[in-house]
Amino acid sequence: MACETVPGALLMTNDYLIAQKVREIAASADLYPGVVIVHNCVLNRVEYMSARGLALLQVTQGELHAMGPAYLEYFFNPQEAHEYVPKLFQLLELNDLAHTVSFFQQVRTGPGRSFEWYLSASRLIGRTVEGQPLLLLTLAQAIDPASHISHKVQRLLDENTFLRAHYGRFATLTAREREVLRGVVLGESAPEIAERLFISPQTAETHRRNLRRKLQAESAFELGQYARAFDLI
Repeated sequence: MACETVPGALLMTNDYLIAQKVREIAASADLYPGVVIVHNCVLNRVEYMSARGLALLQVTQGELHAMGPAYLEYFFNPQEAHEYVPKLFQLLELNDLAHTVSFFQQVRTGPGRSFEWYLSASRLIGRTVEGQPLLLLTLAQAIDPASHISHKVQRLLDENTFLRAHYGRFATLTAREREVLRGVVLGESAPEIAERLFISPQTAETHRRNLRRKLQAESAFELGQYARAFDLI
């Protein structure tokens, strides 16, 4: 999330603002239950990370500086970045120090380790001398892998990915076909769907065939994916 680069003559002033803000954050960062990260929007790098975070990632602050934007690619799952990156870009565009965004993300805590779920919240905590975003503060808290929450988060992300990939097909369904789809997924027979929608059983069966053809779905599981992703059930 790179912000506009400021002229070199102003960089020293911004450096002073960064150093001052980092000192304030670092003074109490290790008291918080999660990991505290301060991202430098001008240089697109992690300016500061609390000791707990450095230990989890098994890196030094200097190594994080050197990584620059590669930090995101190395430690975070790119497959679900589309869920929260737009939120962060919007936060930068708003340039509002009072606005906060929260999101789930998967973090690889150390070489060779699998991804772990974190709940994070971010807000701007400083602007450049030109008034542009300077520092982004994030507090990240690990989610217990044994918790049911992590499984629900994964399911929601999977459904959202399915929605994005299959929106075009779902959009071809008529309002009546969507009602029939809901009934099919809930286990209703053609006569039951017909009675509920005040149509003939033959018409209900025709709708069933049409929606399967349009969605290119044969199994009940595939139809259920559409119903869940598009909030029909």
